[in-house]
Amino acid sequence: VSAQPAKEKIRIANASLSVTALPLIAAKEWKLFDEQGLDPEIILISPAISAPALISGEIDYVAGVGPGSVSATLGGLPLRAVWFSSERVSYSLLANPKFKKVQDLKGKKIGVTGSLGATNHVSLVIALEKLGLTPKDFNILALPPAEMLRSLESGFVDAASLNPPVMFFAEKKGFANILDIGSLVEMPGGGLTALTQEIKDKPEQVKRVIRALQTAKDMIRKSKEKSVELMMRTLKMDKEIAGDTYDVFLKTLSQSGIPSRAGMENLVKAIQARGRFVDKKPSFSDVADDRLAKEVAKELGYQTR
Repeated sequence: VSAQPAKEKIRIANASLSVTALPLIAAKEWKLFDEQGLDPEIILISPAISAPALISGEIDYVAGVGPGSVSATLGGLPLRAVWFSSERVSYSLLANPKFKKVQDLKGKKIGVTGSLGATNHVSLVIALEKLGLTPKDFNILALPPAEMLRSLESGFVDAASLNPPVMFFAEKKGFANILDIGSLVEMPGGGLTALTQEIKDKPEQVKRVIRALQTAKDMIRKSKEKSVELMMRTLKMDKEIAGDTYDVFLKTLSQSGIPSRAGMENLVKAIQARGRFVDKKPSFSDVADDRLAKEVAKELGYQTR
């Protein structure tokens, strides 16, 4: 009896097991990495240390494209975004019901998760600017994710930028959804970042990682029932919340997974708006490499640009 060929071990860093990571979770749980001859280890680490870990060889890929990974690239690290999970964020602005519109929050405290300059904060700033508002007119505070809902309830903040499922918990408690941030912001959520050397030396492996993630995303899109079951089991959501979260997440998904120029440009602009790397004028190829995602998309039957 012929022995099965050994699967290639790969280590993929991810910030947290949240809905943004659903394609990654699905690819592992539904054995799609196995079908590509890969044995993945998902390592939960902060975005602040994922780039150095990638450079040192402690991990092989980062399951994400965002301000952290792009800032590392602009800072000189040889990283590129190679695949998008979502092309829009799923954040909404939830506020005390006495505030009827975003303009009412001028001078008030708005909470964002993570840190100032991270995806949650950056997407809020872009949305405010698209509405013709000046972000400096608002008191934006960074809070730990676990504190956001309590901070809203206690009145410590007047509004908060939340994504599923926490936004649904806030709505159930009577807070008003006054702005769909994701509808205004084309910016990647989730995705895949790799070393340029890895792209050059191991293109077939990178393609297999992309193919597993893209196939998982396609399966998520086609089966709400299967996806909701996965979310209930791995993200510890009840059925109602998982279903509502799925509906919101579905609207954000990138069809082909090919990194978009608009998404990367928005990330760079947002980083520079914080006063960082303002002297740089990076091209798309300086921060992303879409060649392998295009090849996978073509193989899977998608139209490619």
